[in-house]
Amino acid sequence: MWETMYDANGVGLAAPQIGKSIRLFIVDATPFEEDEPELADFKKVFINARILEEDGDKWAFNEGCLSIPKIREDINRHEEIVIEYYDEAFKKHTETYSGMAARVIQHEYDHIEGILFVDHLSPLRKRLLSGKLNDISKGNVDVDYRMKFPVLKKR
Repeated sequence: MWETMYDANGVGLAAPQIGKSIRLFIVDATPFEEDEPELADFKKVFINARILEEDGDKWAFNEGCLSIPKIREDINRHEEIVIEYYDEAFKKHTETYSGMAARVIQHEYDHIEGILFVDHLSPLRKRLLSGKLNDISKGNVDVDYRMKFPVLKKR
């Protein structure tokens, strides 16, 4: 998963994005360390994660997703989260994250819950993007990484 994420210039990847029906995601938020120095070497594996609390004001940030290439939108997310998870050694953790770390984790957590970042958009904004989203689902998008397209699946 790390290789796939890095090859696509991502900062997170969830198992459902690569066709695995397991509750696993990875994050590497070090690209944001210039703005948040505490993110230097922020590289983690989250297994069977559960967000226990979301707190603080919601704030907007322009997000993108490897599953929905070429689309970026301002998404409002909580400032702080408390999350329980197992790491790659199956050690249990309960930790609090804020800022960009919380945002990246929330984005990837959404994937294991079956939610995409566009699901957070208003119905009007989704309608305005519907043509682009339909093109992506049909494979009409040019990316530098391998993708599976729902509409192209054999029936």
